Amino acid sequence: MSILLMLGSGPQAVQAREWPKEGFDRILAINNAYLLRPDWDLMIHPWDFPPKRVPQAGAGQQIVTEDDFVPAQNAFGGFVYAGATMAFTAAYWALHALRPRVIAAFGCDMHYPASGPTHFYGTGTPDPLRPDITLRNLEAKSARLMVLAARAGCAMVNLSDGPSRLVFPRVGLGDLAGVQPVAFDPQAVEAALAREAALGYMVASGRYWEVADRFDPAELDALDALWMAAAGF
Repeated sequence: MSILLMLGSGPQAVQAREWPKEGFDRILAINNAYLLRPDWDLMIHPWDFPPKRVPQAGAGQQIVTEDDFVPAQNAFGGFVYAGATMAFTAAYWALHALRPRVIAAFGCDMHYPASGPTHFYGTGTPDPLRPDITLRNLEAKSARLMVLAARAGCAMVNLSDGPSRLVFPRVGLGDLAGVQPVAFDPQAVEAALAREAALGYMVASGRYWEVADRFDPAELDALDALWMAAAGF
């Protein structure tokens, strides 16, 4: 496939209601973002997403659960290194399962104003801001994703024009056909991956919080710095 729209629940996401489906090969809705468009192709949600809010998949639609995305994220090093937010998880799953040329994020900025709506449906829980060993540096986690996607031949871009914790290049809808993966430092990437392997923080079950005492925050901070450097920051 070519272009995947990865749709989150940020306030700006309502704009995507009007976008023509022809601009994308598939639409991947994260959690409640499926409410924005009935023509979604894929909906991904975590284990604790309320069952009553899981939509009924229609013809050609697929629900993606932890049975699908935990092995996919493990193929990219696991949750501790990648960052345990559904935006990052959805992208790693898509890289593994769909192999798109472009993943265009919208409504996935992880920016939460102190007042006013935090999500398109009002005020929600700012999940990426919870105290979590995997979320100490969201910018570094997005840099890691962007670089590993580029390594696989996929461009990670951000369609949002508002504040964002993502470091992906900003593009407009009309630019998607021509975007290319970002340049990166191959030696720096290998060094970061080697450090991950040496630390051995991958948790195959995905439930990293059950063994959180295994992880050294200082080591993860140093690893985040390696990924930022690999992406040129």
